[in-house]
Amino acid sequence: MTLPADTDRLDRFLLPHAGVRGVRVHLRDTWQRIAASEAYPAAVARTLGEAVAASALFTAHAKVDGRLSVQLRGDGPVRALFVECTAQGTLRGLAHFDAAAAQAAGPDLRRLAGDNAVMAITIENPGPGRDPTRYQGLVGIASASLADAFETYFRQSEQLPTRLLLTATDGLCAGLMLQKLPGDPGDDDGWNRVNALFDTLREDELQAWTNDQLLRRLFNEEDAQPLGGRNLAFGCSCSRERVEGVLMSLGHAEAMAATTERGHAEVRCEFCGQRYAFDPAEVDALFTSSPVPMAAPERLQ
Repeated sequence: MTLPADTDRLDRFLLPHAGVRGVRVHLRDTWQRIAASEAYPAAVARTLGEAVAASALFTAHAKVDGRLSVQLRGDGPVRALFVECTAQGTLRGLAHFDAAAAQAAGPDLRRLAGDNAVMAITIENPGPGRDPTRYQGLVGIASASLADAFETYFRQSEQLPTRLLLTATDGLCAGLMLQKLPGDPGDDDGWNRVNALFDTLREDELQAWTNDQLLRRLFNEEDAQPLGGRNLAFGCSCSRERVEGVLMSLGHAEAMAATTERGHAEVRCEFCGQRYAFDPAEVDALFTSSPVPMAAPERLQ
């Protein structure tokens, strides 16, 4: 399959007669960088890739000055999944899983996540003080796919008719989202007509078409109007300072004990693989030097 030239991008568009807005996300290098952090079973990789594409899609119409994350907690083969897209267009993600159980579960999201799974969409924006403003919506896992789960969330929690197509393979992930424009009814048959067109789109077409091809081939009769977009890329917010915060959260005795086996404490970021090493004197100095503001713990191991 020939990949489109406009990959690692988010593009927005408008279908004015139908009163519908849309966004298309296509990720190649970004997704490959995220997927390379772990040997994911096929079903887990697909779920993670779809969540990565969805997190980027959701930033297109929401006010995100900080970051938007999608997080899954469950008791199934996928115990945890976390993806994040920032206002700067950087993405990262990971999943914790039981490989054998995930292989047996297959692609059904309900079996992967388990009976008591909860998914959260969280937006964190800079606040007037030190604490960010935070909005969170909870997504029930009653559907076999992420796309169906998110469509149900937008319809029930946001009262916003939404269609989603998400796809992920070894080399790329992509997504298309259509939503009714709030307050704009469009023509009488607009939403039904656009839904019928949406249902004809195959995953391989979403993977292979550029944004221009998508608008021309799928919405040729809808006077589709491109609204611009932005480039996307892998990015990790880990730093030595944030790792210092992790060590300080352990307490002096436990942090010093972590230096015993290798002669230094080593922390590896699960998102990007960066390793941070601290010798005993450096660890001790964290607790004996002048106090510094403590960073929020990073998702590290």
